[in-house]
Amino acid sequence: MEPRIKREAPSITTDLRSDTVQVPSVIRNCSGIRIFGKRIKSLIFTTDIAIILNNDADAVIAVYPFTPHPAVIQSIANVSTIPILSGVGGGTTQGKRSANISLFSEAQGSLAVVVNAPTPIETIKQIEEAVDIPIVCTIVTEYMDIQARLDAGVDILNVSGGKDTAYIVSRIRENFPDVPIIATGGPTDATILDAINAGANAISWTPPSNGELFRRKMDKYRNKERERYMQEHQGMTIEEVEDLEDHRD
Repeated sequence: MEPRIKREAPSITTDLRSDTVQVPSVIRNCSGIRIFGKRIKSLIFTTDIAIILNNDADAVIAVYPFTPHPAVIQSIANVSTIPILSGVGGGTTQGKRSANISLFSEAQGSLAVVVNAPTPIETIKQIEEAVDIPIVCTIVTEYMDIQARLDAGVDILNVSGGKDTAYIVSRIRENFPDVPIIATGGPTDATILDAINAGANAISWTPPSNGELFRRKMDKYRNKERERYMQEHQGMTIEEVEDLEDHRD
């Protein structure tokens, strides 16, 4: 039997979509997490509607530092072409309100709901009773009681431990070899690989801000205009052209 030849997947885009925000390709090294048959490896961490509409991640993790609101979830659901993991509180917002927002998130098509690190066990149980989609719990330190959260209904762990993320993932993996883990990837390919090698199944990645993306585009436009000008003036800069004109005068 001849060996199977692995072929690269064809890539198709258009001029208008050429500026899509692309997640680091190194994320493809992780195993991914299958949620209702959808394999999720990369999650883009943002609530920016424009970025959500223009990225190549497998899913969006929509968690933000304010009280979760149905209007935010609905707005993201209206524009997103990829699955959404919706933040439903757990810090300031707890109990019945978190459960109700979770139910609303499910009704809007969210693939999962995400609760913050301080979420009480009782709130997790209320959410578990309210929805039929996975509960993702954010883990920020190795000191959190993982077993209690899993027993309450948590399905996936979302490790966000800053520079200690890979270490926390490895500690969790020692005691829970089969639990699905999402981990923040950090700023470089090396930190992403550290999280994957520690046992993360999927990686969340924070994209550049809208302002940073605009700065890059403005730099591109400026360089393009400069090149056009120099092509029209035989390779001379505007200062050289003005100096030549001054001498002619």
